[in-house]
Amino acid sequence: MKKYLSTYFRNFDYPLFITYVLLCLFGLVMIYSASMMVAIQEGKPPDSYYNKQLMNLVVASVAFLIGAFFPYKHYSNKWILFILMVIMAILLIWVTFFGVGRETTGSQSWISIFGLTMFQPSEFAKLFVIIYFSGSLYKKSLKENSIQDVRPNDIWPPILIWLLILFSVGLETDLGAIIIIGVIAMSLLLLSGIRGKTLLKFSAVLGFFGSIVVGFVLLLKFDSIFNESRLGRFKVLKNPFEYADGSGYQIINGYYAIGGGGLEGRGLGQSIQKLGYLPEPQTDFIMAIVAEELGVLGVIIVLGGIGYIVLRAFWIAMTTQDPLARMLAGGIGVWIGFQTCLNIAGLTGVAPLTGVTLPFISYGGTSILLLSLAMGILINVSMYYKFDKRKQS
Repeated sequence: MKKYLSTYFRNFDYPLFITYVLLCLFGLVMIYSASMMVAIQEGKPPDSYYNKQLMNLVVASVAFLIGAFFPYKHYSNKWILFILMVIMAILLIWVTFFGVGRETTGSQSWISIFGLTMFQPSEFAKLFVIIYFSGSLYKKSLKENSIQDVRPNDIWPPILIWLLILFSVGLETDLGAIIIIGVIAMSLLLLSGIRGKTLLKFSAVLGFFGSIVVGFVLLLKFDSIFNESRLGRFKVLKNPFEYADGSGYQIINGYYAIGGGGLEGRGLGQSIQKLGYLPEPQTDFIMAIVAEELGVLGVIIVLGGIGYIVLRAFWIAMTTQDPLARMLAGGIGVWIGFQTCLNIAGLTGVAPLTGVTLPFISYGGTSILLLSLAMGILINVSMYYKFDKRKQS
């Protein structure tokens, strides 16, 4: 046991861990600053959201430790994949038939437990797709001797599960989650190393079946998807100031926050836009508060930290010889990187608002829980990667 722990901590990725911890603590401080007025307006103590996120981080730290100490090789075990699939199915069925929504988002994306706890299955789906695709494809590659020898029939099971997840999340009308889950799945196929001809065939087939899934979702949820609020998110892209009193209100006030910060910012806690002008500044628009209070330097710190995590994940994926490690690390990197880009694109008006959180910074229990578990897995992959490199040298 002593020898195991010595080897474990000698190969521990301390820079990656420190970056993750600092981002979470920075996010906690910004949530406290951004949410004070929101909490007061709701009749709660000013530190209400801060205390909730602090508890979320305590739970998330347990998830991180599980991911960091659980050997990633086991994610190809058929029983672990089966258990994850059962959990995913239960969550999606639960949210589809008994899910609850929020007026501010328009999506039925939450599960309420005993009328109190709110959990988003779509967040779990992002990590599930990474683990299930990686484990399934790796397991098939062991039977075929090489990942390049995996046949089209071997890829169908995870693809069908992915389509079912897209369909279920589509019924929740959670546009952001649909896009992220779709991008993750396609990136994992690219990272898997399967033959180009097989990949091209599947891309065409996926396009066809994906269109059918989208068609069914549009048919069943037409009124919810094409309501005035959602259509407004596309209208404002050209000029949000034309819709200043409606769908452009949040983006415009986000602009005011970003523009008011300048290089050094107004100072921590000194944001003006959080005083009732910017709706729910502690969630997907928290970067606007970071820019207003801490300026360009604060934004660089946040994006620099997230960027380091993403680049470290990609570096492991590009240099490791293990297909499972490549897919897990690359998938986690794509998830965190793409979700960050989607959040910033919505904030700046480059893309429609999708309601996705800024990883590690925004308020949200499910988000920080699953991101922490993903970071634990990434650090576990990194440790085995460093251990293998030391053995070879």
